[in-house]
Amino acid sequence: MDLSSLLGIELSDRVIVIGMVFIAVFLLMQGFLVPAFGENRQAQKRLKKRLRAIAREGQQGEISLVRRKYLRELSSLERALQSLPGMERVEQLVEQAGQETPAYRVVLIALVLSAVAGVIGFLFLPLPIAVLLCLAVAALPFMRLVRLRSQRLARFEEQLPDALITMARALSAGHPFSDAMHLVAEEMAEPLAGEFRTTFMEINYGGDVRSAMLGLLRRVQSVTVMIFISSVLIQKETGGNLAELLGGLAAVVRDRFRFRRNVKTLSAQGRMAAWILSLLPFVLAGVLMLVSPNFIPMLTQNPIGRQLIVGAFVMIVIGILWMRKIVRIEV
Repeated sequence: MDLSSLLGIELSDRVIVIGMVFIAVFLLMQGFLVPAFGENRQAQKRLKKRLRAIAREGQQGEISLVRRKYLRELSSLERALQSLPGMERVEQLVEQAGQETPAYRVVLIALVLSAVAGVIGFLFLPLPIAVLLCLAVAALPFMRLVRLRSQRLARFEEQLPDALITMARALSAGHPFSDAMHLVAEEMAEPLAGEFRTTFMEINYGGDVRSAMLGLLRRVQSVTVMIFISSVLIQKETGGNLAELLGGLAAVVRDRFRFRRNVKTLSAQGRMAAWILSLLPFVLAGVLMLVSPNFIPMLTQNPIGRQLIVGAFVMIVIGILWMRKIVRIEV
């Protein structure tokens, strides 16, 4: 066997190993870096169904106050870039993350980072690894927005019980619903204050309460927020004691978060075990390459050895999915 074929085998092995590590780390991040407390799947389906209905209503209804102000501040060129396909979803992600960066600018930053990484990768790395590097670097701005959105949503849900109690007390004192929302916007901290302030402004400037509340759900996509908004809209249509309803909802949300913390604490050992057991084979392979450089090539150049590696990787993936199912509790 000549030198070029040996280099081809080595390159292929490197790409395969890097791909395996990438898949394992991706599955671990998806399964164990998120909170170990999942919404009920039926509740998630209802939330997605409701958001799709809101999207259809938004196409037929008036433009929201937030988006009207956002478009007014853009130049003609920026509005043209903002109207490109897919920009609306990026704009929604930016809004949910609490950022003020225009959506087209996020896409341009991703393209520039990907181009820089591509030039460096194509000069110093093999082609498959360079392509993976370009895709990974291009995804960094969007991953940052997703992380900021998750953190913002967690803070919003943590503040929601206090906001519901404040609204319940204001309603019991005789204040109208819009004034109760304004009181929460003035007394609470961000991000809840900003979202309630936007909703209050849309109602106060002559907007429909239903459209304003559905706009809040569109910006803060949470099952808890959906329950709160559904309670308010049902009370507006059928009547009832909204103050008592909000007080009971606040108690339920508090108990839910208390249970979430307990579950996260009890499942910490399982999540740590999943990371260690899943990445341990790759760490041992790296140690073997340093201690005995001829061992891994001898295994990968043998057809039976390659089959064993593929079988071991499949078992790792099955183990990750199985441990994810164990540590994630749905209620």
